[in-house]
Amino acid sequence: MTTDVHLNDPQTLYRHWEGEQWSPFDVDLETDGEQWGGTLSDQDRALVYWALSSLMVAEERITTKFAGLVMAGDSEEETTFLATQQVDEARHMQFYARFQDEVIAAPDAIAAHVERARTMVSDAFRHLFDEELVNAHRRLAAAPEDLAAKVRFVTIYHLILEATLGLTSFKFITDFLSHEALLPGFVEGYSKIHHDETRHIGYGVWFLRETVRASREMADVVRQTLRDLLPSVAASLAPPASGSAQDFDAIGASSDEIRAFALSGLTRRLDIIGVPLSTL
Repeated sequence: MTTDVHLNDPQTLYRHWEGEQWSPFDVDLETDGEQWGGTLSDQDRALVYWALSSLMVAEERITTKFAGLVMAGDSEEETTFLATQQVDEARHMQFYARFQDEVIAAPDAIAAHVERARTMVSDAFRHLFDEELVNAHRRLAAAPEDLAAKVRFVTIYHLILEATLGLTSFKFITDFLSHEALLPGFVEGYSKIHHDETRHIGYGVWFLRETVRASREMADVVRQTLRDLLPSVAASLAPPASGSAQDFDAIGASSDEIRAFALSGLTRRLDIIGVPLSTL
């Protein structure tokens, strides 16, 4: 069943972007540095470093594997908005790199940060970002007019990576850090990133809904993409060293709670798109 809610089109999203600029270098990280070097427990430090590693790998990939979608824009308005999203992703990568440089006190080139981070994430996480996203982008960049390639890419990028994984990570990590009054600069920057990501996700849901309405066979592309990748998504919602049954005791949430939140959001978005989860 389709949930007929209002969604902003690319031109509206572009106008929102113009009024919502921020700089990764304006966020105050002084308290974060003091806490990282002093009051943060080893357990909390390990948790934040794992989360930051996931975010570094994700942002590098979604920044550098996006140009094909800009090439596939169907109108000047859509292409203009998509160009802003690539700028956003670069800004996010810069913020996480700055946090590494100034708070963790390990200044380095972004590529070096990403390579270190890659050793901290799970095989399932690497499969999604280093294989599936890369391959979907390669296919779309080679044939920007291929609608099925565009639908698969947007399903992976906007619906799976940004919405299902990204929004879930943001909720539980920032809930924990805010409750414990830890790393206020990181929370501020991550919250600004989250605001940008909700705009991106809005585009993805809009595009998939409009495309499925115009071409019902594209619903099967969405379904097959989800069938292919949901096992890796579920595995990615657990710390890499623990296995899928591990609870996130450090942040006061179980794996079941985290997955339930992710599934609820995915179910709601699929209803809006017109491809209910029950039809997979």
